[in-house]
Amino acid sequence: MKTLLTLFTFYLIFSFSSIAQTSNHTKEDSQAILNLINSYSKSRDTKDTVLLKKILTKDIDQLVSSGVWRSGIKEAIAGMMQSSTSNPGERTLHVEKIRFLGEEVALVDARYEIKNADGSIRKMWSSFMVVDDGKSWRISAIRNMLPAGN
Repeated sequence: MKTLLTLFTFYLIFSFSSIAQTSNHTKEDSQAILNLINSYSKSRDTKDTVLLKKILTKDIDQLVSSGVWRSGIKEAIAGMMQSSTSNPGERTLHVEKIRFLGEEVALVDARYEIKNADGSIRKMWSSFMVVDDGKSWRISAIRNMLPAGN
């Protein structure tokens, strides 16, 4: 019985130390991911294709609210630039949740708003699949959704 109790105590201590290490790691990663989403927003506002190439993966795919799929970095960037030109407005992303699916993958949910020149606001949702390539977090997939009734 004493051995079982000792093993159980060791297991608890080991489990808590693992959780503490993960918490510190994800705090840093969460900030890096928030910075990544801010960089994405900035690159869209300023039409900065150089920055986009740094923060997107080569095999990125994007589903936009109109139902169009963009596959690969070249098509995604071209579509983003065309969209920013044809739909001008102040774009804002408010990250609501970051969910780590593993050490190198996270799902980011954000409110996506475009303030039009006439003052109206287009309210959508965006989800980003982000991956850690060993050097930095990058965006691997984007899903934009326009809720029904908006």
